[in-house]
Amino acid sequence: MKKLRDIMRPGFLHCVQQSDSVAAAVRTMTAMNVGIVIVLDGERLIGVFSERDVVQRVADRGLVPATTPVGTVMTTDLVVADADEDYQSAMRKMDRANIRHLPVVSGDHLLSMLSIRDLMRVELEDKGEELRYLQEYLYQVPSEAGSR
Repeated sequence: MKKLRDIMRPGFLHCVQQSDSVAAAVRTMTAMNVGIVIVLDGERLIGVFSERDVVQRVADRGLVPATTPVGTVMTTDLVVADADEDYQSAMRKMDRANIRHLPVVSGDHLLSMLSIRDLMRVELEDKGEELRYLQEYLYQVPSEAGSR
């Protein structure tokens, strides 16, 4: 079974600092065409900031994006996965937490971010391989039957 280490794209991280404005974080998200950014304190992961945070914690509260630090409206209740976790475990974790993005760590070191889409691709590949194997097994003709 594939581990997250085998799936992730190393360095696929879009980060902002906690002191950056919401407007700066949104510009980063727009420029990178992503729905979430990692929020750091120096190099330490302290949160994430997503499109959902923009709607629920900024726009709905009437905050000014240009002057609101992203650190005050980010999601801090993080669910993370270890790089050596298998992808199905990570999918279950994401499902239970109702999240679409999962930071991948090794110890205290942030490595990458995976989306549910990344994990679904792997799941589909695995199911395709399993289906091919089962078809080959079911339709295999024993060699001695062919020689009669």
